[in-house]
Amino acid sequence: MSQSSGEPAHRAGGLPGKASLTDVAKVAGVSLGTASKALAGKPGVSDATRARVRQVADQLQYAPNPIAQTLALGRSDSIGLVTADLQGMFSSPIMVSAQRELSARGVTVLLANACGDARLERECVESLLRHNVGGLLIVDPSTNSRPPIQPDVPVPVVYAYAASSDPNDCSITSDNVTAGKIAVDHLLACGRRSIAIICGDVEYRASTERLKGSVSALADAGLEPVNIPRFGYWGARWGREETKRLIDSGVSFDGVICQSDIIAMGALDALKAAGRRVPEDVSVIGHDNWDFVTGNTDPALTSISNCFEDIGRLAAHRLAEAMDGVPHRGVDYVQCELVVRDSTVANSN
Repeated sequence: MSQSSGEPAHRAGGLPGKASLTDVAKVAGVSLGTASKALAGKPGVSDATRARVRQVADQLQYAPNPIAQTLALGRSDSIGLVTADLQGMFSSPIMVSAQRELSARGVTVLLANACGDARLERECVESLLRHNVGGLLIVDPSTNSRPPIQPDVPVPVVYAYAASSDPNDCSITSDNVTAGKIAVDHLLACGRRSIAIICGDVEYRASTERLKGSVSALADAGLEPVNIPRFGYWGARWGREETKRLIDSGVSFDGVICQSDIIAMGALDALKAAGRRVPEDVSVIGHDNWDFVTGNTDPALTSISNCFEDIGRLAAHRLAEAMDGVPHRGVDYVQCELVVRDSTVANSN
């Protein structure tokens, strides 16, 4: 049956008001950005194109969603901060630093917790856009790359800690490869030459990148790990088990790199139980520089800081620049820093 001239040429799902902006752009024969500009009354679109897009939108009974509506509302002096982990030890310092930086610029931060749920994250984004935020900062608790938030978002977006998988997005994260090198370089500077590595969870990019950096730094020094680095999990029990296995193997070692401070706690326990002195016999270094761990081990734990505050500050800066019309693309890697304590250098205080 042929379609009557009085019916829309296309309607998503066959229901009134369900057409998307993508549908409008496709039928009008223009890009998504051009369709957005045309419907929002933005410059850069010819009168003829604007008229055609609006005609198609009317024909499809297109009803702007909250995201599209934000296009017409103009810039706001507030931003939305969406986190997957509101109370997390990784996310919290990033958020605090970003909020401090933005507040100093007169920008209000509206916080939303998506609890790691993709559907809830979409709802959080739409809710923030209904509040006319001028930008979005997306914070995740791991450095694993993540998919970008839904398309058609009309405001600048910056990703912190977990980089977007889209190279055209702006992301800020830790340089874990260099962090792995820093750990080795420090142990070498302490006179250690027989170094073992205890890895974290293989599902986390932090583990594989830290291992890559450590192995590379050892190779540069004409060395290799004295053990075969194995992946496990981010737990003290894993650190104890791997260190005991290392001791029981009979291999000689004078340094241990643990890919998290929690793992290092277990390593220190196992070394103490075996009568190995730290740092006199074995130097131990961790990653993450969590104060509640590093300040409560005996001896105090040397660690590599992820510099969360720097990540939050740079992410906020990049978002503010994008809101001012100067967007950035790609991934910025924040340098991690060595924090020396007694587990590698006796009486470092």
